[in-house]
Amino acid sequence: MIDWNLFFNTHGAWEHLSAASQANHWVLDLVRMVVRVLIGLFSVLLAVPPLVWWERRLLGWMQQRQGPNRVGPFGLLQTIADGVKLLFKEDMNPLKVDTVLFVLAPIAFLIPSLVIPGVLPWGPSRIWGAVSPGNSIGVLYLLAWSSLAVYGIVMAGWSSNNKYSLLGGLRSSAQMISYELAMGLAVIAVVLMSHTLNLQDIVDDQGYWIYNWHWLQFFPLGFIAMIIYVISMLAETNRAPFDLPEAETELVAGYHTEYTSMKFATFFMGEYANMIITSAICATLFFGGYHGPIPWLDGSYWIQHMPGTGGQVLGVVLSVGWFTIKILIGLYFFIWVRATMPRLRYDMLMRFGWQGLLPISLFTILLIALGITYGPVAWLSGFAFFAIVGLVWFAKTKPTQKFANNTRRSVDLHSNAVPFKGSPTDIGRGGTSVPVQSTAGSDAAWGTGSATATVTADPGDEALKS
Repeated sequence: MIDWNLFFNTHGAWEHLSAASQANHWVLDLVRMVVRVLIGLFSVLLAVPPLVWWERRLLGWMQQRQGPNRVGPFGLLQTIADGVKLLFKEDMNPLKVDTVLFVLAPIAFLIPSLVIPGVLPWGPSRIWGAVSPGNSIGVLYLLAWSSLAVYGIVMAGWSSNNKYSLLGGLRSSAQMISYELAMGLAVIAVVLMSHTLNLQDIVDDQGYWIYNWHWLQFFPLGFIAMIIYVISMLAETNRAPFDLPEAETELVAGYHTEYTSMKFATFFMGEYANMIITSAICATLFFGGYHGPIPWLDGSYWIQHMPGTGGQVLGVVLSVGWFTIKILIGLYFFIWVRATMPRLRYDMLMRFGWQGLLPISLFTILLIALGITYGPVAWLSGFAFFAIVGLVWFAKTKPTQKFANNTRRSVDLHSNAVPFKGSPTDIGRGGTSVPVQSTAGSDAAWGTGSATATVTADPGDEALKS
């Protein structure tokens, strides 16, 4: 007989069952697994339309203009109207495209953002705390799937038979290599601090005191690792200022230039789903995941100290609530950066990834390993050494020297040009020539003597007058 009272099983009763009893409850376990998968899938898909509306409203507020405010109250139905429009829009495949790859590219781009939530924990329960709770290789799972999304972009650029699309796809592949290394090293820094690849264990290692969260451990090394990951996640989602694969001013729309209707909507949905996923990963690795900043606001604290249904429900609500709040803060950061930062030049991004993020992330991992092995004195001494060397190197760089010497202001201006000092009324009419005298003050400023320039009116003026 199946004991359906074990369906929610928040007290850990399932783990205490014998192997034979668990085998008899395989139907219960299967139903529970399907429900968890549906929760993880629809929590991402259903969050995309509100996120699009929220971004448009926030951008309007930040840029002092109106956002969507016509369709529905406060424009809430605008995203649904746009989705219906894309659904019924004509779906066209341009001539001479690789049809198979052209159709598969949006699907390949969207799938990783729907699969990655499988290991992201939203609560402390080892039964209901994630789609796949207690997964021992969660970090490897994240890194593997997150690196596959770029294949959809490259496939779209290659199959479109369009130079703009191809350049967007190539940009995305080169951009991924430049920042993916630094992002992976930032994640490895968290693995070193927590000694595990299990994401639920990583969250539990941080606990419900804010000073134990990873972005504050080995300070400032944990903070540096967090900054590196935050910058990399902007590039991961092709968001401003790293939206080079789809730069409108250079590549029309980049890799999705030739896409219309629901294939374009799939790319659109994948980008916003990636924003949600990367924000959730950042909250999980660096900001305590589902934990609150103090014990009395933490869900797992109440689950442990308030037995019974009331404590369980309160714990679940607080855990999911804190995790949602942290994701919303990450999404707000995405939108804030888009409204503030201009797009970087392509070579600037590559140089920033290889010469900036990568060396700093390597030094961060080295110092954290020293701290774990030899104690705080070792990593503090190493940090001081690398900080001094970095400051000395930065002081000797060419841009710093130019700024320090102020060379642009020290250049003497010598020019033989005579500035035009006349007013519009001095221009001759009717074919006459009018002398224009430069003032003595301007002559002294430009280092020239007095000069006289003549302006001859257009002969067509006479024809207009006649």
